[in-house]
Amino acid sequence: MLLQMLLRMVVKKGSLNLIDANGKATTIGNSEGQTVTVRLHDAKAGREIALNPYLKLGEAYMDGRLTVDRPHTIYDLIDMLTSSLGHDYAGPVFRMQAHLRRLKRRIDQHNPVGKAQKNVAHHYDLDGGIYDLFLDEDKQYSCAYFARPDMTLEEAQLAKKRHIAAKLRIEPGMRVLDIGCGWGGMALTLAEECGAEVVGVTLSKEQHAVATQRAKDRGLQDRVDIRLQDYRELTEQFDRIVSVGMFEHVGIGHYPEYFNAIRELLKDDGVALVHTIGRLDPPGATNAWIAKYIFPGGYIPALSEMSAAVENAGIFMTDIEVLRLHYAETLREWRRRFMAHWDEAKGIYDERFCRMWEFYLVGSETSFRNEGMVNFQMQITKKIDALPMTRNYMIDDEQKLGASQAMEQRLAGD
Repeated sequence: MLLQMLLRMVVKKGSLNLIDANGKATTIGNSEGQTVTVRLHDAKAGREIALNPYLKLGEAYMDGRLTVDRPHTIYDLIDMLTSSLGHDYAGPVFRMQAHLRRLKRRIDQHNPVGKAQKNVAHHYDLDGGIYDLFLDEDKQYSCAYFARPDMTLEEAQLAKKRHIAAKLRIEPGMRVLDIGCGWGGMALTLAEECGAEVVGVTLSKEQHAVATQRAKDRGLQDRVDIRLQDYRELTEQFDRIVSVGMFEHVGIGHYPEYFNAIRELLKDDGVALVHTIGRLDPPGATNAWIAKYIFPGGYIPALSEMSAAVENAGIFMTDIEVLRLHYAETLREWRRRFMAHWDEAKGIYDERFCRMWEFYLVGSETSFRNEGMVNFQMQITKKIDALPMTRNYMIDDEQKLGASQAMEQRLAGD
């Protein structure tokens, strides 16, 4: 009964056919759009979801206590729910839960040195074979840049790296710090295509090992230095700093620490670029299921939270770009690839893990389509005149990087 009441508050677009553990069916919503049939397989599931939907819906799906009848999938259900929540049809019930999460977010996001590494290991030190099932060949685990709608994932991830490199205006020989370097793709690209000397830092042992080996395999070990180290422990200075998909792990209470570190690590005429998921609505809190199962200690910032921290650090925001729907398209392709390799993922872990990962990819994609999630690219300098006055140099440099690869491909073909 409680769950039916809650769903009637939420479902305003489409129709939901809910079948309880006793086989009783209840139809909720309207006849517009598709009808999704959801089955509850025990009597407690409905009550648990109603009392704590942000956590218990995902858990019920992971455990097989909630299923979706074919031809629909969990994506259709979450898309239906989030498209309504994105328009605030649910009213005070969900606003109250969001308020309670915001009250404790600084405790949840406390990420000092040491704990930060444990939180990173929770997600990134999984069996590396899982990521090979759905990422591109370069193992880019962040938002791609679809400069053209017909791009493959591989092309869009390369375009993302070049889009960022153009904003950094890197010259050969410059020292670049990559905070949260992942499996090394950005560091390798900046070394190969821009002639940079790159220091990449990561807290993931698995990523550190893979990135180090990739640099050796490509003969770049003298220009790409991958370290298993917290960025807060660095004392050097760099011409450029790049951070892609790492700021989401910093935690709201550590924003001053993060941007103060950028100020100290950046040379006086240096340039930094922070690429992060962001929210278009006011400051909020991390989804309870995501915080428990996927990104403990993580948080998606509002632009107001980032800009205030930059201002207080005494550095300048010199360019901000908002990427809309690029991550939704990235996640759609990741989900397609993961579902195609379900049996392989099941062999690495188990069926419950597969359902967890599917729910994660589905929830993430629909948040970008329906709930105001985007990507921010914030360019930062210490001197107001560190870069040209117009953005033309970004366009020129991006075109040069693309033309350079095209020339190399033609020569290789000859």
